[in-house]
Amino acid sequence: MSSHQQNIPKQEFPDLSVEQLGYDEWFTQKEFDLLNDEFAVARVVEVNKNNYKVSSGKNEIQAELSGKFLFSIESSLDYPTVGDWVVVQYFDQNSHAIIHQLLPRKSVLKRKDPGKKVEFQLIAANIDYALIVQSADSNFNLNRLERYLVMANDSNIQPIIILSKTDLLTEKERTDIYEQLQPLIQKYTFFAISSVSEDGIDALKQELQIAQTYCLLGSSGVGKTTLLNTLLGENLLDVHEVREKDSKGRHTTVRRQLIRLDSGPIFIDTPGMRELGNFSVDTGLEETFDEINSLSHQCRFKDCTHIHEPGCAVIEAVKNGLIEESRYQNYLKIQKEAAYYNMTYVDKRQKDKKFGKMFKNLKKSMRKK
Repeated sequence: MSSHQQNIPKQEFPDLSVEQLGYDEWFTQKEFDLLNDEFAVARVVEVNKNNYKVSSGKNEIQAELSGKFLFSIESSLDYPTVGDWVVVQYFDQNSHAIIHQLLPRKSVLKRKDPGKKVEFQLIAANIDYALIVQSADSNFNLNRLERYLVMANDSNIQPIIILSKTDLLTEKERTDIYEQLQPLIQKYTFFAISSVSEDGIDALKQELQIAQTYCLLGSSGVGKTTLLNTLLGENLLDVHEVREKDSKGRHTTVRRQLIRLDSGPIFIDTPGMRELGNFSVDTGLEETFDEINSLSHQCRFKDCTHIHEPGCAVIEAVKNGLIEESRYQNYLKIQKEAAYYNMTYVDKRQKDKKFGKMFKNLKKSMRKK
């Protein structure tokens, strides 16, 4: 076990109620007849390889899935993840818990599993807001930011854009980045911060709401862990330096965990994600690129792909400068990737084989010439 794994703080939730951990009326209405004198609700605060940690509001308890629960699992989405609310039964003077049921999710953050199977990888559940962090150094990437926005919007999570490390910017660089972000700043809540000078930190703290759950999203090295330490008021989580040659950082967060600030907001810390493979992101695309979605209703053809069709209102808007060319291209790229991830693994293999065969035939024809 590495040193940064050992230094992950143990969370204590002294004398809190489940309501203070985010259990609101939405979940109360979903309880149905799941609870009785033997069962209670608890929130999953940490996921390990073979077990879970849940909190009742007062205690953090080791938990495992019941045999019936395990038998009912049909896909990776059926397992509990950090942020889930579960129905538990306590044993051994509340020192151990059995998870019997998973309550419906208000939201779920997931991505395409990097493996061969067309499967999801759960990241966290029941998140109200996603703080999408982009750093003001060479790591800044508008296309990547739009990808995170698609992911959040598709997951029914309200995005908040954070521009970190603003102390590194000259006045000209600040102006340039703000111009790039302007269309997004007009649409989403935005904060420019520096964990070094603490500029913007107080304004961000005032935005955070008690008993609401937040998630930090962004690639490694953008300052997510530093920001969380700043909000916590102490360095409970290890931070690694960013490599100067490519502005990338090592993955500081090694597991997903739920952390409650003393002031009341709740954070789920997630590992940085280098691969942002989305899966079936129609809703997220429509909300993130709403100007393209609005114009699509004016296209000549209802099934317009906005790539080559005559009478395409989107293509016309790009030509006239109403939609940024780079934003349009990123829209098409994310849409194409989403369609690819929607294919089954067999379909992908067949498509790859056809492409390989076509490439070989092309090489043969070139040799003959």
